[in-house]
Amino acid sequence: MSQVMYQASVPVFTQMLGGLADVLAKAEAHATARNIEAAALLQARLFPDMFPLLRQVQVACDFAKSVSARLADVDVPAFDDAEQSFADLQTRVAKTLAFVQGLTEAQFAGAAERVIVLRPGTPKERSMNGQHYLLHYGLPQFFFHVTTAYAILRHQGVELGKKDYMGAY
Repeated sequence: MSQVMYQASVPVFTQMLGGLADVLAKAEAHATARNIEAAALLQARLFPDMFPLLRQVQVACDFAKSVSARLADVDVPAFDDAEQSFADLQTRVAKTLAFVQGLTEAQFAGAAERVIVLRPGTPKERSMNGQHYLLHYGLPQFFFHVTTAYAILRHQGVELGKKDYMGAY
């Protein structure tokens, strides 16, 4: 089962984060070519009550690293949320990829049955096994933020397609 949990997480996060890095590169090139201030894209959002692009990327990275870390039973690395540019976001994606890709399949032994506790010690505390955590919480959350980042940029006129979103597979 550790192979299944590893394969359902690390390669998926790797593929989609690679696609996200490519999407961000196209967005930066789009802004440069059209003389658009990068901040206009980085702070763009689909609706006023949603996170802007910059935060969508940060949260997507947070889910990739935290889900992987919890399943591998290692500490979740802490990243400062200090990104202010496309270059900063590329660095964040690269750090996340390096962490996720540094995990081994052996570290996922017992991951499906491992109890994952979210928001421990708070009224929102919730426990679930690793399989449920990955399939019903972690991956949907991750995909939501990657998809929203893509949608924001597409809405802003960046020429992107499904191939860009999907990354290399």
